[in-house]
Amino acid sequence: MNTSCHTLHKKIKLTLMICLLAITSSFAQNSPAMNWFNQPSKWTGNADKLTFTVDPGTDYWQVTHYGFKRDNGPFYYQEMAGNFEASVKITGSYHELFHQAGLMVRIDEKNWIKTGIEFVDGVQNVSAVVTREVSDWSVVPRHNSPKSVWLKLLRKGDYVEIKYSFDGQKYDMLRLAYFPPDKKVQIGMVAAAPGKLSFPVTFENFKVEVVK
Repeated sequence: MNTSCHTLHKKIKLTLMICLLAITSSFAQNSPAMNWFNQPSKWTGNADKLTFTVDPGTDYWQVTHYGFKRDNGPFYYQEMAGNFEASVKITGSYHELFHQAGLMVRIDEKNWIKTGIEFVDGVQNVSAVVTREVSDWSVVPRHNSPKSVWLKLLRKGDYVEIKYSFDGQKYDMLRLAYFPPDKKVQIGMVAAAPGKLSFPVTFENFKVEVVK
């Protein structure tokens, strides 16, 4: 290779590197920042694939029936305003009562909705907790424990609609609940282990898309 060709090759390579850096920088700037609330002691990954160990003694609940308040489960979230749909795939090794993992949309400790798998009576039940000052709990009992669950949470106007799937294709509706409109919220991946045992969980393909 002569000198002129070698110089041209270096210029082309440098140009490609600059373009790649620009694209990467632009993507990073346009990607919403993810933040931890109650960061777990062991975690790795990002919104595409997040794995962490859920520390024991963690939960979300406000008053009803049990009389206590809990607001210390690991929650990896981004901030959003307006209407959107969040989706994720979850795979967890649940083995103690009330081990749980899913999605949560949150304004503050007294206004939030969480949904996903909750380990009850030895199986992975699908559940949702809606909290406005005090919490309520709804459960879809199951007789087996799927390897993974897919969730979709639609926030639109003054409501949140929750759907779940065990194959990522067919979704069933779990709950439609009121949620305060016109407020910026936190939306993301949540888990809790209220008892004495920790457990590992993996979230994949977390996405939040704006809807009209």
